[in-house]
Amino acid sequence: MSSGDTMCSLNDKDLCLNPNLDITIDEGSPNTEQLLEVVDEGNELENGCSQLFGLDGSEHENGRDETTVVDSHNGESQGKKDYTQPVVGMEFETYDDAYNYYNSYAREIGFAIRVKSSWAKRNSKEKRGAVLCCNCEGFKTIKEANSHRKETRTGCLAMIRLRLVESNMWRVDEVKLEHNHSFDPERAQNSKSHKRTDSGTKRKVEPTLDVEVRTIKLYRPPTVDASGYGSSNSNEGGTSNNVKFSRSLKLKKGDAKLISNYFCHCQLTSPNFFYVMDLNDDGQLRNIFWIDSRSRSAFNYFGDVVAFDSTYLSNNYEIPLVAFVGVNHHGQSVLLGCGMLADETFETYIWLFRAWLTSMSGRPPQTIVTNQSKTVRSAIAEVFPRAHHRICLLQVMQSICGFMVQFQEYEALQMALTKVIYDPKTIDEFERDWDALIQHFGIRNHEKLQTLHEEREHWAPVYSKDTFFAGIYDYEKGESVVPYFKGHVHQQTSLKDFFEIYELVQQQKQKTEALDDLESQNSNRLLKTSCYYELQLSKLYTNAIFRKLQDEVVMMSSCFCVSQVQTNESIVTYMVKEDQGKDQGEEPVRDDRHFEVLYDKAVAEVRCICSCFNFKGYPCRHALYILNCNGVEEIPRQYILSRWRKDFKRLYVPHLNSDDVDITNPVQCFDHLYKRAMQVVEEGMISENHYIVSWQTFKESLNKIRRTSLNI
Repeated sequence: MSSGDTMCSLNDKDLCLNPNLDITIDEGSPNTEQLLEVVDEGNELENGCSQLFGLDGSEHENGRDETTVVDSHNGESQGKKDYTQPVVGMEFETYDDAYNYYNSYAREIGFAIRVKSSWAKRNSKEKRGAVLCCNCEGFKTIKEANSHRKETRTGCLAMIRLRLVESNMWRVDEVKLEHNHSFDPERAQNSKSHKRTDSGTKRKVEPTLDVEVRTIKLYRPPTVDASGYGSSNSNEGGTSNNVKFSRSLKLKKGDAKLISNYFCHCQLTSPNFFYVMDLNDDGQLRNIFWIDSRSRSAFNYFGDVVAFDSTYLSNNYEIPLVAFVGVNHHGQSVLLGCGMLADETFETYIWLFRAWLTSMSGRPPQTIVTNQSKTVRSAIAEVFPRAHHRICLLQVMQSICGFMVQFQEYEALQMALTKVIYDPKTIDEFERDWDALIQHFGIRNHEKLQTLHEEREHWAPVYSKDTFFAGIYDYEKGESVVPYFKGHVHQQTSLKDFFEIYELVQQQKQKTEALDDLESQNSNRLLKTSCYYELQLSKLYTNAIFRKLQDEVVMMSSCFCVSQVQTNESIVTYMVKEDQGKDQGEEPVRDDRHFEVLYDKAVAEVRCICSCFNFKGYPCRHALYILNCNGVEEIPRQYILSRWRKDFKRLYVPHLNSDDVDITNPVQCFDHLYKRAMQVVEEGMISENHYIVSWQTFKESLNKIRRTSLNI
């Protein structure tokens, strides 16, 4: 990426993207929202590297914002209607709108269309999807081949696939633009599809544009969610028609320039820095998102579990900050992106999540943890349909404590509810205990508790046993690694102060990680048992994670009285008793609990009903105890995660998608060489020998390049 080729101006009425990005459209599956993938390789756009980006954020007739890529070389009006070529992600209010658009586009190009296939709901005539294809698709059948009519079909594959999505919009799901025949505008004009358009009333299917544009439905959803969370007076939820999309960030004088300067500076100094700005119709900043190079690289290692921290959206804070946070190999928080939002509407969250997903090249997390907001939940279901969405249990417990104060038996109810939430090992136990609790305290009709129970699959631990959390929350201690800026950002923190704090916190976190890496590599661990599992893990894991696993190995001694409950071929079900009193140093008090553990001898897989491995990222004492009883000398490798290992070298360098470089494009060449060189630098810092080899390689390469220059 060249430094400073283009600058994003806040006066432009648009949504600003990094200027040197190659924007491509990935083909998506029928089950996912189509993503715009922004690849920081500097690849040429289809109209050449000199193409200028103009991103129009104005609302179109159907009330939705769209992002458009403008071709400045064809900026003058041609005196006729230019229909944009179809792209995946386009949306239309009705099927007829979609059909008329593709038909009009086809007539503009010079071909005709027909409906290849369509489908509807079972036992219903409601159309749910369709494929519109070029009229030259396919070939004559054997029966038709005997006729004397001229063969017009060529097996053309050009088509678009449409489907009706949850928002009741018709979305383009698949596009094929290439034709295998020449265009014949005169013959196309006489086709059935174009005669149908001419004979009927044509709806306006897209806005009039003064330039040739490629319209991409990027970040803005078509309408407010039908559920209409909140009201026009609420900061969270649906927006009223009078103020739709008009909100802007509350900035002080000079803040807009400060943001622009900071982002442009970061972009110049870090080629992999990514940012997006969302502007309203008046050209004012509505939302912003950014992520630095190190955070983008960190996602490659720690992007499996992500928490969305919206703590600072409270009106008590001057800056409406949100953060995407993960857990690194020391169990510490790692930043995976930041944003500032003008409001908490469905549209805004959709914009933010898609911006973040775009910065990650369309790779969603396995698990995403958020607050209790219904609006956030709806947006996540739209943008991350395959991710496990969970509500932060710590926030749930805090909210419960908040509204339970009104009860006369507050303390007894709090203790009972805590026991119901944390103790059950199965869903049946949870439901039985919950019913018993609300019956005992007479709170069956309590509205907030009813709402919590309806959402239980998103927050109750018993419903999340198959979800991987990587220890992002410690439910037992009531602690979390999520508040990345805790202690640094306060209610009065200004925007100017925040950017300084941001740099300082990032440096401190990186320094802490580097020191912990060094300590983990060089320190000698004190072993507490003679079990080989402890020795094995001491050689593999970082200090912080090893200490947690060491506790589990030590507590294997609290497990006893193993009994086989069931045997199914190679899978054996054990019942393990654990002396809970021993864990607390209370030997006289006997509080035994039973844990069901499944062990598959054929593949050495073990699973405990406590699901410690999914919650914390390492096996529990009960699972280790069963492995040991079955003579398994080492912890199976599937339970040794690379995300915790101290010997796994993590290179915080730009992610390289491809080695395909246009050598005539200096921007691509610079980006590619820079990123490759950074890989050598990172590898060269592993040890003295690595450094010597890297330095020698650099010198040899530089000499070869200089000799090449002399021969030119």
